[in-house]
Amino acid sequence: MADALSSFRICDFTGILAGAGATKWLAGFGAEVIRIEDPVREGRWDILRGRQPWVDERRGINLGGAFNNHNVGKFGITLNLRTGQAREILERLIAVSDVVTENFSKGVMERWGFGYERLKAIKPDIIYVSNCGFGHTGPYSEFKSFGPVVQAISGLTFTSGLPGQPPAGWGYSYMDHTGAYYHAMAILLALIHRQRTGEGQWVDLSCTDAALTLHGPALLDWTVNGRPTRREGRPHANRNFWPPMAPHGIYPSQGDDDWVAIACRNQEDWERLAAVAEEDWCRDPAFADVSSRHASQDALDDHLSAWTAARTKFDVQALLRDAGVPVSAVLKPQERVDLDPSTGEFGLWPTVTHPEIGEIRVDGQPVHFSETDWHYDRSGPCLGEHNEKVLTELLGFTAEEVAAFEEEGVL
Repeated sequence: MADALSSFRICDFTGILAGAGATKWLAGFGAEVIRIEDPVREGRWDILRGRQPWVDERRGINLGGAFNNHNVGKFGITLNLRTGQAREILERLIAVSDVVTENFSKGVMERWGFGYERLKAIKPDIIYVSNCGFGHTGPYSEFKSFGPVVQAISGLTFTSGLPGQPPAGWGYSYMDHTGAYYHAMAILLALIHRQRTGEGQWVDLSCTDAALTLHGPALLDWTVNGRPTRREGRPHANRNFWPPMAPHGIYPSQGDDDWVAIACRNQEDWERLAAVAEEDWCRDPAFADVSSRHASQDALDDHLSAWTAARTKFDVQALLRDAGVPVSAVLKPQERVDLDPSTGEFGLWPTVTHPEIGEIRVDGQPVHFSETDWHYDRSGPCLGEHNEKVLTELLGFTAEEVAAFEEEGVL
């Protein structure tokens, strides 16, 4: 059976994760993704190429772990777009592609002579999807950004943390991951529109605006009630204020930086936890019902923390799970990847063979289709790895012409 997206070809200028993560999704479901890189700068349009993590002591432009992970399943060619011949090759590739996509800052494609109007002249129904920090219009459109910058300016960073402490943010690069999801959705929606109407279009995605859409309750609370996110006792990223739940948080356990997550959704969960703990504080009238526990969370968390700290996180998990209380050990990366049996059973980290690195595990996708599931049969491409394959098999050049292009600095 054909893969779900096997009829589509993507001319891919994306990089890092907010862009490359999007086309990785498409490649996993069968789209032919042809990644374009600059031979003069050794592919360093994407700053991750050649950079850590590495599997061993070897270093080189093809050995960067993050780049190879984000570009698994794609083909890779090099084009020196400073040359007229390379621009002609790109035109031929665009003419046989369904989508051109990139996540450069505003204006890069136009400066190269491949803005949307030029793309339409080459192929009238082309879909062009661009993903930059602030979109191509508005007062911030000239600014450049990365995921953590997007999180800050969109307000996400402001909403996360503990009372009385500086904003903690949403992790290293949350909007690089989430930006990639929006980017992939944008491509697919444009393809659906073209299938229905025959029309291509330019999709202008602002990653900052995508982040702003995640603020719904906070924006509503301010607009309707005038309540700011950061106020006395708020935010508390570990607690659940609506609906009220208590205890609800991350608690220390035995071990080196080991923790366990516990959430009592209702009175029944609390009574089950109390029956397991069998501590005097469990019978304190201050913790008798949800509203009183919610009002006394500091004291409750202190008691529960002392109880969990006397046990390993996996012991706490086993005790409370058997009692039906929502609980999970907070897993470190090696525990989740190598020790949790669900990892292998769900196939989340498949192994691919890289021409230089060898066998490596990569991120799979957290979804399975019964009929057209994703798969990754190739690693991320080495620099220019598929020049001859793409130019001869797809674009009709001869092997001798490709060799001449390489000699002349076109590829």
